[in-house]
Amino acid sequence: MGGSGARELAGYLLALGGWVSALAAAVLPQWRQSSYAGDAIITAVGLHEGLWMSCAAQSTGQVQCRLHDSLLSLDVHIQTSRALMVISLLLGFFGIIVSVVGMKCTKVGEEDPVTKSRIAVAGGVLFILSGLCTLAAVSLYATRVTYEFFRESSVPINARYEFGSALFIGWGATGLTMLGGSLLCCSCPPKEQRGQRSYRQSQPSTARDAAVSGGRCTEPGF
Repeated sequence: MGGSGARELAGYLLALGGWVSALAAAVLPQWRQSSYAGDAIITAVGLHEGLWMSCAAQSTGQVQCRLHDSLLSLDVHIQTSRALMVISLLLGFFGIIVSVVGMKCTKVGEEDPVTKSRIAVAGGVLFILSGLCTLAAVSLYATRVTYEFFRESSVPINARYEFGSALFIGWGATGLTMLGGSLLCCSCPPKEQRGQRSYRQSQPSTARDAAVSGGRCTEPGF
């Protein structure tokens, strides 16, 4: 496996790690958590909320979680983040399958290296789109949390919410997925290799035409 094959493998592993991290971020309920800022810090109960459930952690270590009851009653930013994360995971899943077919270290389609490289590039594009969807979902949610924390309200600061760990996992997943996808996109075959392929495809027909022409020239005239 040459340098390009090692680059593809590194990009695939990075993108796969980013997809797994995005999956973990989508499932975790720590998209926002209780803020401990302010003078009167309340530590008896810690609240966590995610895309799918909300949890309350007692000081005794007991954690109680409850799924969101209704989809339509949720805020718009939660519904949008949900949709973006689902699209991101689907794009990443298809990117995993397509990239395996296009990588040089696999035996699938190795008789046509140019098409195989293009398939690897398609997998890289899917990973990049997956990373962009994850970035949009996490950033949208973080923007909403920031707005609600700093806006003027009668709610005390220690009763508001701040960034949860799932947001940072999502940002990390975005970096890994897009970096891995970019490395896979570097598998595009050079122009010389594509020119050689087109020459090989046209060579048999050219030889056939020459043979036919030669046969016509050797025919006796009338």
